[in-house]
Amino acid sequence: MGGHGHGNEAKSAGSDLPEGVVRVSRNMDASDRLFVPAIAAGLGQTVKHFFTNIFGKEKYTQTVQYPDVKIEYPHRFRGMHRLVPREDGNPRCVACFMCQTACPARCIHIVAGETDDQRIEKFPVIFEIDELRCVVCGLCVEACPCDAIRMDTGFHPKPVYSREDADFGKADLLGILGREEAKAAGQRAKDKPPATAAGTGRVERAHGDHGAGGSAGGYDHSH
Repeated sequence: MGGHGHGNEAKSAGSDLPEGVVRVSRNMDASDRLFVPAIAAGLGQTVKHFFTNIFGKEKYTQTVQYPDVKIEYPHRFRGMHRLVPREDGNPRCVACFMCQTACPARCIHIVAGETDDQRIEKFPVIFEIDELRCVVCGLCVEACPCDAIRMDTGFHPKPVYSREDADFGKADLLGILGREEAKAAGQRAKDKPPATAAGTGRVERAHGDHGAGGSAGGYDHSH
């Protein structure tokens, strides 16, 4: 006990810094302590950008009058989800749950069912994505072994008035075209959200949409 106490006294007498930490001194004059030069430099850059944006030919920033004017998103932009259909119109998804497992936001909900197609073990009876919970990470696209889900639509999910309207079912996702497919069809994908994107009266998920959302199910059409 006595030796331990003497060691602490020697350490505190020599330095109050932990062992291995070196104190580095910095010489600061009066202007540095007032921060006036740094503030002036920052204001100078602000004024420079201000006059360049007003009178200069090459502007630092440009204001886009959204939503009347829209810019073209980059080709690698991760937009609204969509399900890729086969030739028969059914989704490529085989209900392997890879996308649901990889999703960090837990926004994908899949219910699998058996099928008579010998090439496919399962198919998604229900496939729903809660776009409000999605963090747009794209991990679902990377995890899918069948290229069944993509985010190449070129537009982001539209604003909704209720959480239920942001829950997209299988038919909703199948009805969305990719940017290239929309151009080939003579449409503008960014201006063509699915018809059921702002639907009302979606029934509880427990009742299901029987493998389809929107007009084929998933909404209470009695309203």
